[in-house]
Amino acid sequence: MPAPEEITRHHEPDPSEDPWVHGPPAPETVEIVAYDPEWPSRYRTLAADIVAALGDASLGIEHVGSTAVAGLAAKDVIDINLTVADPSDEQTYVPVLAELGYVLTVREPSWHEHRCLRLSNPRANLHVFGPDCPETVRQRMFRDWLRDHPADRARYEAAKRAAIPGGGHVMDYNARKQRVVREIYDRIFRAAGLR
Repeated sequence: MPAPEEITRHHEPDPSEDPWVHGPPAPETVEIVAYDPEWPSRYRTLAADIVAALGDASLGIEHVGSTAVAGLAAKDVIDINLTVADPSDEQTYVPVLAELGYVLTVREPSWHEHRCLRLSNPRANLHVFGPDCPETVRQRMFRDWLRDHPADRARYEAAKRAAIPGGGHVMDYNARKQRVVREIYDRIFRAAGLR
């Protein structure tokens, strides 16, 4: 388990690092849709395929992000966290996942050795981290808090909708909602006794 100070610190990738494996994607319009009760089932199907393909290389898999929170409007993209022994050892998982249709799009060694693979149909982002990564703990805490706290769930949804105008990459959209996200994280960490 990561230390409390690692969980509560807002880690940032090295700004000089180019994360794009195939160059930056074209800007796309972010569309928020109403919660779809089929999202958990879609996750379970994707997760089962990933675990079956990777076998022992998969140390853990989890549904994260807004599609994992019942009642929360979201982009129609399933976010999945996959834990492997060493995300930098891409040969142990990327070729296998490529056979399932996943394309390695993001490589961020400075941010917990994060890798992101994208599936086009159905849309999914597969985030790869190593064991005891503080980011996976943070994402789990954020998801669970939103599941149990309707006021913050509504606040987060409003921030998401307010972040849509402006276009650009999804990373730009994420930056525009960051203030509200960090306010919610502060409440989460205080409630957990981490601050």
